[in-house]
Amino acid sequence: MLRRRLGRGGPLVSAMGLGCMGMSDFYGPADEAESTATIHRALDLGLTFLDTADMYGPYTNEELVGRAVARRRDEVFLASKFGVVRSGDRRARRVDSTPAYAKRACTASLRRLGVDHLDLYYLHRRHPAVPIEDTVGAMSELVAEGKVRHIGLSEVSADTLRRAWATAPVAALQSEYSLWTRGLEREILPTARELGVTLVAYSPLGRGLLTGTLTGVDTLAPDDIRRDQPRFHTKNLAANLRLVQRVRALAGNLGCTPAQLALAWLLAQPYSVIPLPGMRRRTHLDENAAALALTLSAEQTQLITDAIPEASGDRAPDLSRLEK
Repeated sequence: MLRRRLGRGGPLVSAMGLGCMGMSDFYGPADEAESTATIHRALDLGLTFLDTADMYGPYTNEELVGRAVARRRDEVFLASKFGVVRSGDRRARRVDSTPAYAKRACTASLRRLGVDHLDLYYLHRRHPAVPIEDTVGAMSELVAEGKVRHIGLSEVSADTLRRAWATAPVAALQSEYSLWTRGLEREILPTARELGVTLVAYSPLGRGLLTGTLTGVDTLAPDDIRRDQPRFHTKNLAANLRLVQRVRALAGNLGCTPAQLALAWLLAQPYSVIPLPGMRRRTHLDENAAALALTLSAEQTQLITDAIPEASGDRAPDLSRLEK
């Protein structure tokens, strides 16, 4: 299994992670038996970097992951997140990045996961009224207490990342990054590289569009969040599906699937990037893991970059705008 270092002088982890969110939330009906089998298959393949969060479910995804890894905890590099608080309304959420909440949330996550520590703990979203120094200070106290091994942030600006790093070492930044979502390249990725912070790229397959298997929203579950996302709206979707055809053609030339091409492109970037595809089924897992064996040359990587512009439509609504 290919490995990459997490942070400056940090641990080596699998070069691809397993995003567990969709196993419990946002993408249609859950199948715990298949999800558990997928997690076990990932561990068998050496994909041991598992990602969850308290807001997935909410709460139920951590419980699922905890049950799945209970007998194999020593094999797992386990990451979770705090900061997004959901209520009974599926769409309602608020951000709490206060130090007190960080500590309460960590204790609750450890209980749900059935573990005594998290290998990586992210601030999922930052509230602009709470200084990042205060939040990261509380997270560093969790490290000192042995409840957390490494600190991560998600969807923060370059300036916030610098301020956080000045407070305590930050191992990872989890933000959206893919073949057609490349805004990070202007400021955030260069800053992360300078500081030695590893980028964990969520939605590396464009929420399924870059796999080449999704042609519309009609087949999606009624509660699938993609139905509400701008890139899946009619005009944007038509333009984006044309880009997918380019990806499909490029993949055909290389003898791989569109998903494998998109993941290999991320792995070939001149930064330390760990793709985090969300995978709910073993078939998808096996296909995506095969991308680790696909090595793109610098010329091939540039050809793909030049051929695929950013997608049409804003990326999925999220709370990163609070950072602006």
